[in-house]
Amino acid sequence: MLARVANIADRYDELTELMADPAVAADFARLNELDRERQEIEELAQVYRRYETVATQIQENRALLDDADAEMRELAELEIEALEKEQEALDRRMKSLLLPKDPKDEKNVIVEIRAGTGGEEASLFAAELYRMYARWAEAHRYKVEVLSLNETGLGGIKEVVFAIKGKGAYSKLKYESGVHRVQRVPVTESAGRIHTSAATVAVLPEADDIDVVINDNDIRIDIFRSSGPGGQSVNTTDSAVRLTHIPTGIVISCQDEKSQLQNKLKAMRILRTRLYEIEEQKRMEELGAARRSQIGSGDRSEKIRTYNFPQSRVTDHRINKTVYQLDSVLDGAIDEFIEELSAYDQAQRLEAMSAEIA
Repeated sequence: MLARVANIADRYDELTELMADPAVAADFARLNELDRERQEIEELAQVYRRYETVATQIQENRALLDDADAEMRELAELEIEALEKEQEALDRRMKSLLLPKDPKDEKNVIVEIRAGTGGEEASLFAAELYRMYARWAEAHRYKVEVLSLNETGLGGIKEVVFAIKGKGAYSKLKYESGVHRVQRVPVTESAGRIHTSAATVAVLPEADDIDVVINDNDIRIDIFRSSGPGGQSVNTTDSAVRLTHIPTGIVISCQDEKSQLQNKLKAMRILRTRLYEIEEQKRMEELGAARRSQIGSGDRSEKIRTYNFPQSRVTDHRINKTVYQLDSVLDGAIDEFIEELSAYDQAQRLEAMSAEIA
């Protein structure tokens, strides 16, 4: 690995020299091209140069252990201990920087939450999950846009589809896909028994127009009148839109906007993102199991997290992490889970990369 990183660091130095050449500097397009390449490897090169410096300092201090007096040897040993810790950290950082970057990480996300088993209790839990992600997004200065909402009329949500817009949104939330389970005593439970309900969460990178090309002939568009919970009329015009993608059978309905055009545009965003997901899944299957991330973006059929109200406990089953701060988590404090899931995923990918190299 070190030989590979050394070559990258040498390339960084070469690019720096090239960019200082007046002939190159006069060619704006060429200069931009070199600068982009240089920026991509800059951190890795700098970490490697520091690694080299630390390795040299360790050797120098070890040389003192044979010739120096007792006091100097003690100082050298302390210095070696500190340098070796830094060297280990630099080694881990270099390995992480060598991992291929997920091109989807910088994308906005579309999140779909659906009530699962548990009736009205599951719908109430789905609404709490939506508020949890919305509050998390607000705390990180991301923008939330509801694309489709199907409420129960009792404060619950059967299904909600919403976008979270901001740089790196997908890189943060991609581990949230899966089955979220809640354990608590419903308000309607007179005997005080704990019920278990569930909701599914799907986090998808929002597809751009260039990511997915949709043939107009593959779409059937139906227009109908919007309605609210219990069939109550929301407006008196036929503004709701239902898109059916004929090749895949995917059906998208949007009725939250008063404008038929706005509903159609929202439905197309959701459809484009779902088709993009299908293509990504095919690509991952072709790569093979050995090269997939261990937790990836999550299997939406997998139980990933349990929210236990009697014990104020939240447990993520993939990393065996439990916190006893349920209220804070439901208020959007999920960064602790996100960071540890990301670290776990990175460790698994590093292990897989090391196995491939070996």
